[in-house]
Amino acid sequence: MGRSTTALLGFAGWLVLLSLVLGLHRVGLVLSRRKVANTFVPDGSDLPGFGQRLTRARDNCFETLPVFVAIAFVASALGKLAVTDPLAMWVLYARLAQSLTHIVSTSVPAVMLRATLFFVQVLIYGWWTLRLFA
Repeated sequence: MGRSTTALLGFAGWLVLLSLVLGLHRVGLVLSRRKVANTFVPDGSDLPGFGQRLTRARDNCFETLPVFVAIAFVASALGKLAVTDPLAMWVLYARLAQSLTHIVSTSVPAVMLRATLFFVQVLIYGWWTLRLFA
């Protein structure tokens, strides 16, 4: 399996893991009678602290995974995985670090780190797009 495929699968697996943890967190709230099952707000704004941060971290993955999929698909279809392979794992590492930072803290330094990690991913996506158009 190439680096682009590995990174893409890792990104998808990370989204699945975050979704499972969020689901278990919500089940725990329901079973402990702190929340009624049909009252969860999709954006997590009704959850305090960890639950809200986890929801947003999961949603951030969900929002950006299609970009990675589209670029990797085009690179594969064009036979140009050599464009995406060198930085593919860096996208995954930046995504994992961004999510973990989001889950751990909303302090100003954490938000700045999270923004930097997101910007790294966007720069790589932009670089790949330019290279694939060339």
